[in-house]
Amino acid sequence: MIEITEQINAVRRQVGTRALEAGEARVVTVSQVYDAPIEDVWDACTNPERIPRWFLPVSGELRLHGRYQFEGNAGGVIQSCDPPKGFTATWEYGGDVSWVEVRLSGEPDGGTRFTLEHLAHVDEERWAEFGPGAVGIGWDMGLVGLAVHLSSGRAVAQEEGAAWAASDEGIRFVTLSSRSWSDASVAAGTDEAAARAAEARVTAAYTAYPESSESPESPDAPAGS
Repeated sequence: MIEITEQINAVRRQVGTRALEAGEARVVTVSQVYDAPIEDVWDACTNPERIPRWFLPVSGELRLHGRYQFEGNAGGVIQSCDPPKGFTATWEYGGDVSWVEVRLSGEPDGGTRFTLEHLAHVDEERWAEFGPGAVGIGWDMGLVGLAVHLSSGRAVAQEEGAAWAASDEGIRFVTLSSRSWSDASVAAGTDEAAARAAEARVTAAYTAYPESSESPESPDAPAGS
């Protein structure tokens, strides 16, 4: 499906915090450069006919203040939209509300940088148990689908994505993604022993249930799952 080590190394991962009106939120950031013009990346991320080719079927109104719903996953409201530079939206699942911010920018040597920030008021006990990988691994898997779609133009069927996630290759990808998020957590100031323990728990959670694509913290589904 994709060269695992190359994809892991192509993604920038960062863990941080941000002050919101309702209090401090945790921020998980993923970023990758794609060899595609910004208009194409924007269309892949906002066109309801293309989104299911790399992520999940989506319904609703994909416009400013419109409500969307990913099949079997999160829904929310589009809060801002600035084509082709980015958008923000709520991310609502299981009674919890968090936020996603997507930014697109052209690279000096060509291509488009895709950056996604997921902000959430996190249950600190669950954060300590599973760390940023609970959200980050799901987004990492989403970027796999986007990478395949933008590089080849083909759709990633949900069945194909689920089979890949359950394969030895998919499990290796999750394991490497989990380690990368653990590294990002340590870089953000988390005690290394605590970060590695959380890494082990979240890796076990993802690899125990690869077909469902659900994490113990957030249901961010991998592309095509």
